[in-house]
Amino acid sequence: MLNRRRAHVGGGERRRRPVNDPRSRSDPEEQALVRRIIRGDTEALAALFARHRPRLYRMIQFRLDPKLAARLDPDDILQEAWLRAVDRIGSFVTDARGSPFVWLRMIVVQTLIDLHRRHLGAQRRSAQREQSRLGGFGGDSTSLSLTRHLIGQLTSPSAAAMRAELSQQLDAALATMSDIDREVLALRHFEELTNQETALVLGMSEQAASARYVRALARLKKILESIPGFMPLQES
Repeated sequence: MLNRRRAHVGGGERRRRPVNDPRSRSDPEEQALVRRIIRGDTEALAALFARHRPRLYRMIQFRLDPKLAARLDPDDILQEAWLRAVDRIGSFVTDARGSPFVWLRMIVVQTLIDLHRRHLGAQRRSAQREQSRLGGFGGDSTSLSLTRHLIGQLTSPSAAAMRAELSQQLDAALATMSDIDREVLALRHFEELTNQETALVLGMSEQAASARYVRALARLKKILESIPGFMPLQES
């Protein structure tokens, strides 16, 4: 069996976060920034963007097509997204009501989709249709991101030699999952969104999002265990 760095993909919900964690609903510092942003304070918006920048950066790294990565890095994409956020500060009070982070993430998602189209000549579709499906990304796009991320964790020389073959096997196995289950996995486990944030992105209840994540995680574990070269996933 090929060796790889163990991916920690366990079941269950994470522990309760402290109130000063940017992902917490009760973060007083973020609440203060939100009140200022509602009044049109761009300095507060910059502070909010900076607080969530590591999470937005991680999302771009996970979603970025390697062909586009050869032309732009995540910092370039975040800079363009920041300019768009400033332009949309007037809509913050209504569009960011559920979660300021989800609002910022959607702006970054829209920016990333537009840059993929602009630089890679992707087939044009209306922004409304693109954004309404799975929080902005199509099922094929998410599947490719999952495959790249999981294959990238294979580190041994023998694994590198078999990477193309393993990638095809993993693609085929992930195709047996539904689009929504792959997206829940991408959001919860790889982008590390909270369950509340995942529910907001996908437009479903928190209970439904949590149940889908548990089922999808168990399915991913079985998929990886069925492919030679992947070690069994650890349980948390």
